[in-house]
Amino acid sequence: MEFINQIELSKTDKEEILNLWNAESPEKLNYQTLLEFENYLENLTEQSHILMKSESQSIKGWYFDFIRKNEKWFAIILDSKFHGKGLGTKILNLAKEKESELNGWVIDNHNDRKKNGELYKSPLNFYLKNGFEKLDKERLELEKLSAVKIKWKK
Repeated sequence: MEFINQIELSKTDKEEILNLWNAESPEKLNYQTLLEFENYLENLTEQSHILMKSESQSIKGWYFDFIRKNEKWFAIILDSKFHGKGLGTKILNLAKEKESELNGWVIDNHNDRKKNGELYKSPLNFYLKNGFEKLDKERLELEKLSAVKIKWKK
């Protein structure tokens, strides 16, 4: 696997990431079109990305961060075929090298299904193992999403 830092994404990158997002996220969080996904990205300031590419140069993992309310926020999506192989931790460690703090929302239940019908597995334990703190009092409760805030500091 190759890890590539980028500030901007090409159209091909966005298409591949959209497919990865729609395959690995809870189905109710899927984007129906590339334009819808691009609109989501356009609203995020000071973005940076780490792409995890296979030997065939297809994107198998995506980390991105951005600024929201003067805090550095992030998200990671990893092809589930690569879970448990240390690659998510590697992406996180690359991000931690360049940042002093990371914030994220993490789904902390097992109530959602992915597009393929499989149960979406909460990544909360992964983040706790990687040095993040769970902020129980800070929750996001939306129609499509129930999540808890996590934070990492250097």
